[in-house]
Amino acid sequence: QVQLVESGGGLVQAGGSLRLSCAASGRTISRYATGWFRQAPGKEREFVARINWSGSSTNYADSVKGRFTISKDNAKNTVYLQMNSLKPEDTAAYYCAADRNLGPRVRPDEYDYWGQGTQVTVSS
Repeated sequence: QVQLVESGGGLVQAGGSLRLSCAASGRTISRYATGWFRQAPGKEREFVARINWSGSSTNYADSVKGRFTISKDNAKNTVYLQMNSLKPEDTAAYYCAADRNLGPRVRPDEYDYWGQGTQVTVSS
């Protein structure tokens, strides 16, 4: 099994930036594809971004394309989500998740392992 721990959330003004980290332990993250999801109060968990096991392929939700970048450092066993030009509607708890499937998986039930989440709040 792989354990995931997110960090880097916080309060930021609209237009600002944050970088989230997802540190893996137990197994090497290079064996897994990793995704970021977010969930705002009263809303369903939604897909944000995904990176494949090697880091050679990524996909993004339309709402974050051009603003967010997912990357991974297999040597550090960590996946990152760089978030720029943040908007109030980006406010949510952000979760990283991992699985060993191929392809652009966007549904939460397609992922096997989850972190505990980190809160991102964007003020207007």
